[in-house]
Amino acid sequence: MQIGIFSRGPSLYSTRRLVEAGEALGHEVEVIDHALCSPSLQGQRSTILHNGNPLELPQVAIPRIGANVTARGVSIIRQLDALGVPHILSAEALLLARDKMSCLQRLAAAEIDVPNTVLCFSTYEAKRAARRMGPFPIVVKLLESTHGVGVALAHNLFQLERLAEGFLQLQDRILLQEYIRESNGADIRALVVGDRIVAAMERRAAPGEFRANMHRGATATAVELSPEDEELVMRTARTIGVEVAGVDLIPSRRGALVMEVNASPGLEGIEGATKVDIAGAIVRYAISKL
Repeated sequence: MQIGIFSRGPSLYSTRRLVEAGEALGHEVEVIDHALCSPSLQGQRSTILHNGNPLELPQVAIPRIGANVTARGVSIIRQLDALGVPHILSAEALLLARDKMSCLQRLAAAEIDVPNTVLCFSTYEAKRAARRMGPFPIVVKLLESTHGVGVALAHNLFQLERLAEGFLQLQDRILLQEYIRESNGADIRALVVGDRIVAAMERRAAPGEFRANMHRGATATAVELSPEDEELVMRTARTIGVEVAGVDLIPSRRGALVMEVNASPGLEGIEGATKVDIAGAIVRYAISKL
């Protein structure tokens, strides 16, 4: 079986593990840099160009789309659809997961609990919204961010104004979100593959840090989800339409809240914490699409 992994580089942990898992299962695996790919429409000869040359299409694809090339990744996924190449990530699900507000709106419409959130288009709006959200601190976020970059904590109105001004120079919209103090800097990442949860870990922020991201020094331990949280995770994945995803929950006084859905989740932290062969589960799921 020929598997194509659309990824920025073979040295990335998640990509490397997928290659190892695919080869261990007896498949041929090629890493394709999607930043060098261009969909090409020429009637019956439509294809994907890789570095200007027609790409030999894999039998099945595993897209690992980088956050900074989402638009290109979406066009490649749609081209795979047009060419009849099975894969494990829909373009619509990727777009929805990458836009934090759109994702939360879809979840809220499905009666899935999410943190109190306000979308703001100006510093003036952000200041007015902050006054209605309750006591500080308040979380300020870019709509598209990863590894905790573009997420900050405002402890007063002056800090919020400065953060809003800075973030609005990078994107035209920002999010204000309630700070869940009772979480004590911890959240849960559940990894969904197909119709099941293959692993879950609790991430705890480093001292002096509120973001529970592994790239920010957080520690992680394997956890067993409650039946209620398992149902919440799977409802979330189905609502967003993701087949392979990291679903992030944060504990609160009103129960677990869905913070985020990652359509291209990293494997290093959760495989290290849980010792589960998640890469193998993803490869086997991709093969099942044939």
